[in-house]
Amino acid sequence: MATTAARNIKDFVFEWEGKDRNGKIVRGEIRASGENQVQATLRRQGVFPTKIKKRRMRSGKKIKPKDIALFTRQMATMMKAGVPLLQAFDIVGRGNTNPSVGKLLNDIRSDVETGTSLNAAFRKYPLYFDSLYCNLVEAGEAAGILEALLDRLATYMEKTEAIKGKIKSALMYPIAVVIVAFVVVTVIMLFVIPAFKEVFTSFGADLPAPTLFVMGISDIFVKWWWLIFGIIGGGFYFFMQAWRRNEKMQMFMDRLLLRIPVFGDLINKSAVARWTRTLSTMFAAGVPLVEALDSVGGAAGNSVYAMATDKIQQEVSTGTSLTAAMTNANVFPSMVLQMCAIGEESGSIDHMLGKAADFYEEEVDEMVAGLSSLMEPIIIVFLGTLIGGIVVSMYLPIFKLGQVV
Repeated sequence: MATTAARNIKDFVFEWEGKDRNGKIVRGEIRASGENQVQATLRRQGVFPTKIKKRRMRSGKKIKPKDIALFTRQMATMMKAGVPLLQAFDIVGRGNTNPSVGKLLNDIRSDVETGTSLNAAFRKYPLYFDSLYCNLVEAGEAAGILEALLDRLATYMEKTEAIKGKIKSALMYPIAVVIVAFVVVTVIMLFVIPAFKEVFTSFGADLPAPTLFVMGISDIFVKWWWLIFGIIGGGFYFFMQAWRRNEKMQMFMDRLLLRIPVFGDLINKSAVARWTRTLSTMFAAGVPLVEALDSVGGAAGNSVYAMATDKIQQEVSTGTSLTAAMTNANVFPSMVLQMCAIGEESGSIDHMLGKAADFYEEEVDEMVAGLSSLMEPIIIVFLGTLIGGIVVSMYLPIFKLGQVV
């Protein structure tokens, strides 16, 4: 109870300046509930404070996986250079431009300073440090090779984020074009077509079928625009919520995404790359296979592979070889299965899975580059057909203006 009450007290960041036992001027930052606590803490450390100032906290941005990857890389670099752990936390925390990251690192540093192990401190923040991250840090602490595993973790996270970024860039282009096309069509339907309609009505003649069709759609937009936007916005919101929270919906959509022409192959290869990269990283850290598979399924980013991993874990725990269990899952390409089999025979599964991950990451790079070139003409044809069809439909009566007059 006392610990809970203490954690509910609001802490502030104080910038301080003082002299150490040798009379040398030192400066730094410390998180505390008030100036009295800062003074007491500094005196215990042998520092006599001369200036204490509460720092004004800026509103922090959301902490992203890229921030955690950058932090991991910085920590690995400094620890390899011989910088002590707590001092490395201070340097990274002060140098980060996102106040939210600085606060997070300051809180973790405070836990470590009071005797908590680094992996236990990370486990208090599962939103930012998943089980894979914490397990590898724990393995590094136990084996005394924390800096090496942090370096491996940083490499893993950087490659994983690179793949995610490439997938998003490949998917965002057509999505953005569709959104822009919808906005343009909406403006035409709400403002341009009604103006043409007034002109055509004054002609008093029969209009071509395409023109009547476009004008009919425009009438629906003008009368029910609020309902159309409500249905589209609400439908999209509820669809995304169902996708995130409903397991059956998530499984259905993940299966569907893997079957979409062109894009499905891209998503499938990226999932294989992340799966093999994760398992390779866990193996290299010395994590037992069954325990490593706990973290691998979620890292693939697709529930199809997550369920396959659960099945593989069950079979491996009963004595089945990893290659046989992966074959039974029926989701992995033959190349991955062959490299895994070679790795099991030679005792270098981590190396072979790493090679497989390298291969599929290169495949993803090539596919994203190819898709960018392929999508441009397709999108031009799509926009030309949509906007051009509307324009031609509205100008057909003008082409026949001589006959009407």
